Amino acid sequence: MNTIGMKIDEVRIDGCLDKFLSDLEQMQDMGIRAVELPVHGLDVILNGQLWQRRMDEVSAILRDFKFQYSVHAPNPVNLMDKHDPGLHADVLAASLGFARNVGAGVVVYHGGRYIPEEAFNMGGPRDLPRAQKASMREAEALVLQSVSKSCPDVCIAVENARPYTGQSPYTYAESIDDLHTQVSDVNRPNVGINLDFGHLGMTASFYGFDILDAVEKIRPLVVHTHIHDNFGGVVHHYEKQQTHQLPFGRGDNHMPVGWGTLPIREMLAIILPRYKGLLMMELRSRYFPYITESRDNLNALLENIADNKD
Repeated sequence: MNTIGMKIDEVRIDGCLDKFLSDLEQMQDMGIRAVELPVHGLDVILNGQLWQRRMDEVSAILRDFKFQYSVHAPNPVNLMDKHDPGLHADVLAASLGFARNVGAGVVVYHGGRYIPEEAFNMGGPRDLPRAQKASMREAEALVLQSVSKSCPDVCIAVENARPYTGQSPYTYAESIDDLHTQVSDVNRPNVGINLDFGHLGMTASFYGFDILDAVEKIRPLVVHTHIHDNFGGVVHHYEKQQTHQLPFGRGDNHMPVGWGTLPIREMLAIILPRYKGLLMMELRSRYFPYITESRDNLNALLENIADNKD
């Protein structure tokens, strides 16, 4: 059976190794067997380079644990960046170096953004010409090919993106077809797709496509998963406060499995048993007390799938 894991929340630890250690200890006590490490929450990359002192400190902490690991590259990494693409490539390469150091087999990368979230309020265009976007995708593909070749023992998992009201499409990764095409064009054995269940639910709701058809489309390319629940309601990019969104079923909630309305069981049934990777729960830190409940709910779905295949 696939190993269920839980992410370390980068905002929760915010560079504090004492909090990092505490979260690892609590997850170990919960019986969690895999952890996704955020390099950006650990301050292990400075100006595009691994900070060896912090790398050594993190490694010393991890030596006392027996988790399986995956790694999340910093969210703003954008291989389509117009201003300093080399720095973004360096940060991704450093993230792979970190993964090698901790024995992680997967690094999650958010698919390139034509217009990054940081620029949404800058008054620029909301979309770009088709030819310009195609050129940006080609540039990203070249970097992914180069970085993945330099670190063939670590898989880069390109994540499908959530949409934003009033700004989408800001990235090709909103489109399952475009994401499939991009990863296929990179054509590297260690570059695949991170299937984010919650993001796909929001995108399917926003664009009106069948979520299960989309999962079937990318199934052969899935190398990692982020599993969390929501109600599919899309919001503007500036709507971040969960307490204001939850009453209306809106937002990228990252709730425990079973709290929302996503067809998580049906999505899992499509990718299993071919998919052998981690089932990584990606819950917001506000749901830390419910990690075991989410894990148990996910286990129940897996058992139901197995029973129905016998």
